[in-house]
Amino acid sequence: MTMNLIDNVRAQLDELESRSLTRRRRTADTPCAPRQVVDGRELLAFCSNDYLGLAAHPRVVAALREGAALYGAGSGASHLVSGHGRAHAQLEERLAAFEAPHLESARALYFCTGYMANLAALTGLGATSDAMIFSEALNHASLIDGARLARAGVTVYPHGDVAALDAALAASAAPVKIVATDSVFSMDGDLAPLPALLDLCERHGAWLVVDDAHGFGVLGERGRGALEHFDLRSPHLVYIGTLGKAAGVGGAFIAAHEDVIELMIQRARPYIYTTAAAPALAHALLASVDIIDSDEGRARRAHLRALIAQLDDGLRLERWQRPASTTAIQPIVIGANDEAMAAASRLHEQGLWVPAIRPPTVPAGTARLRVTLSAAHTEQDVAQLTAALNQLERTRA
Repeated sequence: MTMNLIDNVRAQLDELESRSLTRRRRTADTPCAPRQVVDGRELLAFCSNDYLGLAAHPRVVAALREGAALYGAGSGASHLVSGHGRAHAQLEERLAAFEAPHLESARALYFCTGYMANLAALTGLGATSDAMIFSEALNHASLIDGARLARAGVTVYPHGDVAALDAALAASAAPVKIVATDSVFSMDGDLAPLPALLDLCERHGAWLVVDDAHGFGVLGERGRGALEHFDLRSPHLVYIGTLGKAAGVGGAFIAAHEDVIELMIQRARPYIYTTAAAPALAHALLASVDIIDSDEGRARRAHLRALIAQLDDGLRLERWQRPASTTAIQPIVIGANDEAMAAASRLHEQGLWVPAIRPPTVPAGTARLRVTLSAAHTEQDVAQLTAALNQLERTRA
């Protein structure tokens, strides 16, 4: 009987392999940076979400070391038992002040991961069966899972389709309506039409939950993210910022009206029933936010924008498709799984680490190379990548 169970698992793995869908890990031997030693070999990486190059920033590393000396290695318990430390409180105060220009009576709540923050936001707000969640079709898996775990009903609206969402909101009699969307879509790099979505939410009396995982620290003059980029302010906004991408460390936060945050503390199971992140991480994040909100942060964002423009100008693709993106996420859609895998392998042979993304992360027939740029990259790095991609597409024609 046991072997039957194992045989079933083996059959599932073989089926994934036959469709070129097997995922494999690589092991980095050095800190997150454009040039990393991976499985013993140096690679030029275009695959991390370290958009500002803060993951190995000396000031952030020093703050992490200082935090460990002050608070030890772990928190010891959940926030509501004994794990809520001074560093957590200081970080939440800093983040609330940082996002306050866009939120009414702002308060922030720190989570171990962005996944848990999204689960908390939707299960906390959608905890009753008479609520309805309106979820963007291309939302991240964490928002999809949050909607599934909530007691609320769920309606999925087409990608970027404001008219369809308007009709769905108008047709709903739910007393609690929640629109949930990514700000920057992680596989296409495009932006949600947040101003139009917020207008709908204000007209229909709905919450707008914005997962700004790929916008916080990068978008906006001061790096406050998508809300600053679009100059939005409303009590209808529930904002989730990720701290393991542009901020370079780990975790995430929800920022919203103080009463919404109190509801999360009282109701959100992903917050209540998990051990708090190490206080040292929160201490390091205070340094990250300071950098984001400084002249250095502005300079890094400007350099990143210049690299995005350089890539756009340098690519000369004919067969492969490149969806329009002005963000650090620059996808190159190839189509077939095996061709995308072969392209990633050829780049790897040349010392370039660019991941191939396949279903179910993206729709069938849209397997792609997902290029991500960082302020830590140089113009020479991007020139090397564009030359390799242009040549690779021609040689595989």
